[in-house]
Amino acid sequence: MSIPPPPGPQGPYPQGPYAQGPYAPEWGHPLGPYPRQAPVNGLAVAAFVLGVLCFVPAVGLVLGLIALAGIRKRGERGKGFAVAGCVLSSVGLALWVLTLSTGAAADFWDGFKDAARGEGTAYALEKGQCFTTPGGSLEGVTYDVDVVPCEGAHDGEVFAVFDMPGSGSYPGDHAVTEAADARCYGLVDGYVMDTWALPADVDVYYLTPTARSWLSGDREVSCLFGSTDEGASLTGSLRNDGTTLDAHQLAYLKAARVLDAALESTPENEYFEDDPIAQQSWAGRVENALTEEIGMLGAHSWPSASERQVTELVADLEAAREEFAAAEVASEADAFYEHLYQGYGLIDGDTTVTARESLGLASTPPEYEESGDGGGDSPGKEV
Repeated sequence: MSIPPPPGPQGPYPQGPYAQGPYAPEWGHPLGPYPRQAPVNGLAVAAFVLGVLCFVPAVGLVLGLIALAGIRKRGERGKGFAVAGCVLSSVGLALWVLTLSTGAAADFWDGFKDAARGEGTAYALEKGQCFTTPGGSLEGVTYDVDVVPCEGAHDGEVFAVFDMPGSGSYPGDHAVTEAADARCYGLVDGYVMDTWALPADVDVYYLTPTARSWLSGDREVSCLFGSTDEGASLTGSLRNDGTTLDAHQLAYLKAARVLDAALESTPENEYFEDDPIAQQSWAGRVENALTEEIGMLGAHSWPSASERQVTELVADLEAAREEFAAAEVASEADAFYEHLYQGYGLIDGDTTVTARESLGLASTPPEYEESGDGGGDSPGKEV
């Protein structure tokens, strides 16, 4: 019996149309969409978030209850979020009630306000405090400072603190710097009455508000002493005022201050030839200041160890007054300068040094340099 041949050649794949089955797609048609799920209730998610944050627990609880009602009514998803939000918010609400009843809320709010004002940071430095900065620099921007004893090494010493006026918008870096520069230099004498005691490498710096700290109510400017040598530190307090000086030292420095103020009131035009009248008026102010200083020194009862030295100084100051009186009426530049130089020599001469030594004050005359900006090109540090 013969076996009939197979009905045609067979390839590796079956011939004919694809088999149809319950999951077989129709040829030429895409798969149909999956069944659409119910949406998640947005209030349920919000209730859960507020419950976790515990910021406004009452609101989280209310939103959770509303979400549960909406889920039942509309068949939405998110019941777990709503239930969790209600539970967490209930716990948070209970904690808030407990906090309010024990006064802890007030403590928290005070702490929050202190943080906003910068308590314990550069915002809260006080007059007389010494501190270090993270980078050891008094230029740029800083927030964290460490208050340290002035006896040890430190980067800066606060000699004055004042608040800038204004409740409006930030006035700008330039305006803040100008205000700090003008006020801080004017407040040096209140902290260091004996400017001879200031080291040559010490200058004035300041901590000022930034635009960001201004928004939190920061208006404080801290006036500082720091080293002009970048990276160098100070050791020991520079303070010499009523808290550190005795009565005789204070009497001498108060008298000397009168003369210093007059000497510093020099005319805008530096030379006699540019404005003779202004220079003569200035010489007259110095003459009057010398008269006042002589009277103050003569009215004080000096200790026996200083009486002779102060008496000799007063004699030189009287001679200096005559020189400035002559300069006041000098009509020629050469005569004016001659009286001026003679007067200066008598003011800061040997008798001034010996009188200071006898009183226990600094006895090395300071070296004055022309400087329009304290502390270098950028004396201010923002906080």
